[in-house]
Amino acid sequence: MDAAALKELQAPLKERYRDDGEAAVVTMRASGALDARQLSCKVETGRALVDAGLHPAAGGNGLQACSGDMLLEALVACAGVTLTAVATALEIPLAGGRVSAEGDLDFRGTLGVDKAAAVGFREIRLHFELDCAADEAQIATLLKLTERFCVVYQTIAKGPEMKLSHRTL
Repeated sequence: MDAAALKELQAPLKERYRDDGEAAVVTMRASGALDARQLSCKVETGRALVDAGLHPAAGGNGLQACSGDMLLEALVACAGVTLTAVATALEIPLAGGRVSAEGDLDFRGTLGVDKAAAVGFREIRLHFELDCAADEAQIATLLKLTERFCVVYQTIAKGPEMKLSHRTL
C-alpha cells in the first residue's frame, strides 16, 4: 500500500470521527474459558484459540502460552503495524525489518515470595531493526510517531484506569 491509498482508506474514517467523536470509540473485547484442573485459560482470539497457562518460572510446563509473552507479542504486533503505517503515510522508504520486545519480570512478586518485589514487568524494551533508506531525521520522526500512535505501547506506558468485577455462576 502506498501513502495515497492509505490516506484514501482512512480519510472517511477521520472525517467521521472529527464530526462525531463517539463514533471513534470502539469497545474491544477478549474472553476465555477457565480450566481449573490445568491452571489455564483458553482465550478466543478471533483467529484461533490460545491456551494460556503458567510460565515455567511460576510452575508451568512451558506447553501453554504465557500471558506475559502474549503482552510482549501484542506490543510487537501493534508497534510493527503502527510503524509500517506511519512509514507509508510519510512516504518513508521502508523495505522491511524486524521488531522485538523483551521485558524483565521478577517472579518473586507474582508468586508472593517477596512483598517488596513488584508484580508485573519492571522494564520493557522495544527494539526495531529497519531496512530503510531514510536519513536519521526521518527515522527519528518515524520512531517518535510510532511511539505516539501505538495503542499497546501507550496503554502500557500510561496505565489506564482498571476495573475488576465478577458474578457467580
